[in-house]
Order: sequence, then structure tokens, then C-alpha cells
Amino acid sequence: MSTPADAVPDPRPRPQYGEYATPEQQRASIREPVRESVAVPVIVASPVAPAGASPASTPVRRRTVDRIFTFALLAYGLVTVISAVPQLWDFSAFAETWMGLAGIDGTFTNTAQGDLWSRIGAGVFALGWALTAFFGWRSVVAGRLSWWIPVVGAAVSFVIVSICLTIPLVGDPAISAFFGG
Repeated sequence: MSTPADAVPDPRPRPQYGEYATPEQQRASIREPVRESVAVPVIVASPVAPAGASPASTPVRRRTVDRIFTFALLAYGLVTVISAVPQLWDFSAFAETWMGLAGIDGTFTNTAQGDLWSRIGAGVFALGWALTAFFGWRSVVAGRLSWWIPVVGAAVSFVIVSICLTIPLVGDPAISAFFGG
């Protein structure tokens, strides 16, 4: 038989006061009353905004507003494309109007190149809107933020169409002479 003197000392430090006590024992020692029951909060998804929150801060409301803006921008883009394509199809009339607004005296004579590039521009406008609508729709269906897709699609399409229209305008002798070329 072994005696306490023969026992190997425990290398672990002794626990501090209350370190191994249960929550009930801790409450009893500090004289805190025991709560009758601890309710576990249950989170239930609700379309109603919580008290104190504005309705615009709810995800459902933001998604609805995003969809409205996305489809409104796509509709505006469609109207723009539908009205621009016929104007671009008759590039000589467009160029004459542009030259008049720019204060350039002369007649647009680069009609062959103008017709080619304006029809390419009209196709880019239509294709750009179709791709924008496709990606915008996919983003809305996936529930992602989508309002920016029509804005970026319009900007990219506009830059490409502007380049397509600038090529025949710069190639016209009257316009080149006006800008000192």
C-alpha cells in the first residue's frame, strides 16, 4: 500500500476558484438567481421588416427595387436601340446632320465606308443590347445585384459604336479639312 507521501506530485497547476464549477454552482456562489428556463431563439424568415428597421433595408425589398431598375434600364436601352438603328442605317443623313451641328461646311462624301461602318455599328448596338439583356436576366433570376449590368452594357456598346461611326467621319475630306487633317 502506498502512502500520500509516496504519491507522485501532479505536474498540473491546481485549478483556480470556480474554474471547474458548473454555471449553476457559479451562480450559487455569487448569489445570482437561477433563471427558470433559458429560451433558445428561433430565427424565422419573414418578409416583414423587424421593428425599428426601415422597409427599404430588407433583402426582399432591395431585390424588388433592383429588379425594377434593371428592367427599366433594359427597356430604356431597347427604346434607344430601336430608335438608333434606323438612323444609323442611313448614315449619309446622319453624317450631314452631325456636320451641321458641328458647324462643318460641306457635304459628306464618304458614303460607301459610312454605310458599311454604320451598319456594323447598328449590329453592335443590337447585339450589345441582346447580350446585356441576357446577362441581366440571368443575374436577376440568380438573385444577384443586377442594376449595373445594363449600365455597363450600354457604356461598352456606346464606346464600340462611337468608334465604328468615327472611322467614316474622319475619312471624309470635308471633316478632315475642318479638323486640320
